Amino acid sequence: MSEFYIGVMSGTSMDGIDLVLCEIDARSCKLIHSHEYPFPKELKEEILTAITGVVTLRDIGTLDTKLGHLFAHAVDRFISEKKIKSNTISAIGLHGQTLWHEPNANFAFSMQLGSASVVSAKTGLCVVADFRNMDIANGGQGAPFAPAFHAFVFDSLSKNTAVLNIGGMANITLLGDTLKGWDTGPGNVLLDMWIRKCTGENYDKDGAFAKSGKVNEELLGKLLADSYFKKTPPKSTGREYFNESWLGLHLPIFHTIKEEDMQATLLELTARTIAHDALSAKSELLIVCGGGAKNGFLMQRLHELCGIKVVSSDTYGINADALEAMAFAWLAYKRIHREEVNLKSVTGANKNSLLGGIYG
Repeated sequence: MSEFYIGVMSGTSMDGIDLVLCEIDARSCKLIHSHEYPFPKELKEEILTAITGVVTLRDIGTLDTKLGHLFAHAVDRFISEKKIKSNTISAIGLHGQTLWHEPNANFAFSMQLGSASVVSAKTGLCVVADFRNMDIANGGQGAPFAPAFHAFVFDSLSKNTAVLNIGGMANITLLGDTLKGWDTGPGNVLLDMWIRKCTGENYDKDGAFAKSGKVNEELLGKLLADSYFKKTPPKSTGREYFNESWLGLHLPIFHTIKEEDMQATLLELTARTIAHDALSAKSELLIVCGGGAKNGFLMQRLHELCGIKVVSSDTYGINADALEAMAFAWLAYKRIHREEVNLKSVTGANKNSLLGGIYG
């Protein structure tokens, strides 16, 4: 019997809050409604300051509650605008806003803010949240989680298929007898940061600014030499690592580089790191979802570098913008039904886990 779940996702880029309503059963996850609501600029700046600056415990607690109210308001709007009957919703799958992800520390953790208690109290609905820390507690990376959902929705495709999600970070899924997946590195995060610094725009539409520039191969070589790209999976990363400070470490001798050349170089960094991982897996088809799927120049470079068919997940009837939020609706379904998620081969955990805590 199918049930209805809402998925809520605001990714590393913080360019919006994605909401979906899905009808889910043991064999399928059908998208019924989706919508993206704007992420307040002031709150985004507060979060970036918390990630890169010095903050107090009070700051963190306040951010957690603010985000809870933001997500609850978005859910209420979504339910009202899409004319959804609240009493038909089994639960909300709430990823929360990642503030810090550190799975390799002696005391490993992943911190997502957005109080699930506030969301449950304000919406009157059951909320499933804190998906990552049980996997980390069991020795895993706590990311990426998308591969388990990719395997579920693309189970009929060839074993030589890779599924790529390009959000702030990029993660790749290799479909096969043993599910594999990892974060390839930065997706849109450095691209968005640089275009915002240069033009005030939130993103480089269709990659036009990058396309107008020329790749600085010397700088690109230094960026590609970073130790993260040499690590073998399981591995995951986030904005706490790939950020403006990381880029700044490589820039002093390149201070005369043109702005458009920097944008071109950063896009090439994303494209080459993805292509390297896709080719090393001998993939024959690359299915792309997330915000990066709308960057025409990035998609072009992936096709040129990989030499294989590169298509948006829309080609297979899966909304590229909605897929990640759909994953957390599905993860909520799995938690409500007390079903472990098959991720240990992806994250390196010592066992599969029940993911998420239930609120309300």
